[in-house]
Amino acid sequence: MSEQILKINKVDICTESFGNPKDTAVLLIMGAMSSLDWWDDDFCLRLADSGRFVIRYDHRDLGRSTVYEPGTSNYTITDLADDAAGVLDAYSIERASIVGMSLGGMIGQILALRYPERVNTLTLIASSVFGTVMEKLPPMDQSILDHHAKSASIDWSNRETVIAYLADGWKTLAGTKPYEQERMYKLAKREADRAKQIPSRFNHAMLAGGDEYFDRMGEISVPVLIIHGTEDPALPYEHGLALAKAIPQAELVTLDGSGHEIHSEDWDMIIDSVIKLTSR
Repeated sequence: MSEQILKINKVDICTESFGNPKDTAVLLIMGAMSSLDWWDDDFCLRLADSGRFVIRYDHRDLGRSTVYEPGTSNYTITDLADDAAGVLDAYSIERASIVGMSLGGMIGQILALRYPERVNTLTLIASSVFGTVMEKLPPMDQSILDHHAKSASIDWSNRETVIAYLADGWKTLAGTKPYEQERMYKLAKREADRAKQIPSRFNHAMLAGGDEYFDRMGEISVPVLIIHGTEDPALPYEHGLALAKAIPQAELVTLDGSGHEIHSEDWDMIIDSVIKLTSR
C-alpha cells in the first residue's frame, strides 16, 4: 500500500494504491460521506492480487483530503468527477476501469460522459440513475435520515462517541445479512483516526450540479456492470433495475439480502465480476 497527498484541481486529495502500476488500473470511488477507509484493505488487496492496480481516495471533506467549514457548499458533483480524472492524471494513467459505490457510481456515470476517453469499464455498486427518473423511484428509508439527524448532538471531540456513530450508521444501511459489527467498528476507528474534520462530511448533503449530464445514461458506451442488493434501504433495488434499463447492454448482478453495503459475504461475487468485466 502506498498513501500520498496529491494536489488536484487546487485541492489536496489523499490517495492510496495497491498492486503493480503496470497492471490494469481500477479506480475505486466511494459514496457520500464515506472516506477511502470503507474500501477495506483486504478487499483492495484481493483485487490487486488478481492482477489489478487499485487506487482508492478520499473525496473532498473526508479523510485527509481538503476539508471545508461544516455547513458550507464549495463544489459540485462535476468537480468531484474532475477530481477522479485528476487522480488518474496524477498516476499517469490514461484509461482506467471505474468502480463506484452509491454516489461514487453517479460520479462514475458523469466521468464516463465527461471523459469517455479515460474510462475502460464502469461498475456501479448500490447506485442509481443520474437523472430525473430517480425522483420516481422508492426513497431512502426514514431510519437512515433519523440516524443522521442525531449528528447535531454528537460530541465530535469524543473519539469513542464518533466511532460508535460512524459504525452504527452502517447498521442502518445493512440488509438482511448479518451486520458485521466488528468489521464496521474497525473501519470506523480508522476513519476517526485519519479524518481532519469529521463534521465536514455532512457538506455532501448539499452537493448539487451536473445538470448537463442528467438523463444521458444512454450515451455511455463502455461495458457497464451494475451490482445491487435486494434489501438496500438507501437506494432500493428498483434503483439498480432502473440503471440497467437506462444504460444500454449493462449487466446486472443481484446480491440477495444485501443492503447499501459491500458485505464481506459478497466480496467473491463482486471481485470476480469486476475481474471478468475488466478483462474484456
